[in-house]
Amino acid sequence: MIKTTILFLFCAFSTFAQHSFSVLVYTKNGTGYVHDNIPSAVAAVQQLGKENHFKVDVSADPSVFEEKNLSKYKLLIFTSTNNDVFDNDQQRLAFRRYMEAGGGFVGVHSVTGTERKWNWFKMMVGETFTWHAKFQPFKVINIAPSHSSMKGVPLKWTKEDECYFGAELYPGIQTLMMHEVSSLDISQKDLIDKNKGVFGNYFPAVWTQNFQGGHVWITTLGHAKENYQDPTYLNHLLQGINFIAKQVNKIDFSKAFAKGKDDGLRF
Repeated sequence: MIKTTILFLFCAFSTFAQHSFSVLVYTKNGTGYVHDNIPSAVAAVQQLGKENHFKVDVSADPSVFEEKNLSKYKLLIFTSTNNDVFDNDQQRLAFRRYMEAGGGFVGVHSVTGTERKWNWFKMMVGETFTWHAKFQPFKVINIAPSHSSMKGVPLKWTKEDECYFGAELYPGIQTLMMHEVSSLDISQKDLIDKNKGVFGNYFPAVWTQNFQGGHVWITTLGHAKENYQDPTYLNHLLQGINFIAKQVNKIDFSKAFAKGKDDGLRF
């Protein structure tokens, strides 16, 4: 009887420990193109939460960006957000201060097209969207297989997706996966050459960085709704979530320093 009770308590404690962090999936889009993959992505993250014992809240309401509320979350997931996703600069400042407080951020697919007029956000994400090649199969190469977020991710992944390009790349990012540009359909060669800039045959596809106190992981992959039922892609997304969750300790707003959304960086 005693052994049974101890085993029950151990299992209960383990379950509690595994449920000890929460994530917020944010889905608001500004004026412009809205991806039809968003409901599928939300459902996928919710399922990953159930299977991997983390709590998932979902919102498209920018009023959630308030320090007391954000302090509940180990990380925020922006899935295929695009254009302006905040209603005002007070919300932008709350988001920035959350990151300065040690928060986590996972950005999916078109997140690089989010808040295109806010320089701080573009640096935090790592780039701002310029163009993508048409939806097609192309090659993505895992150049950091020893990185913990690359666990189980193919070394060479031929994937049907949109190959994203960007500008204003922030120097602090660590590229984990890259597009093999030469594997794209040559019918768009002029646009590809224009948008790849100085990167030649390879362009960042997935990356991470520690930025101004916060922890960031970005994947530009994930355009099609079907991705969010594909085990290979779901593992890719889960590894990013797990990696950022492990980087984040306590959300401590005493470490946040910004008084305005456009304050300068601190080094």
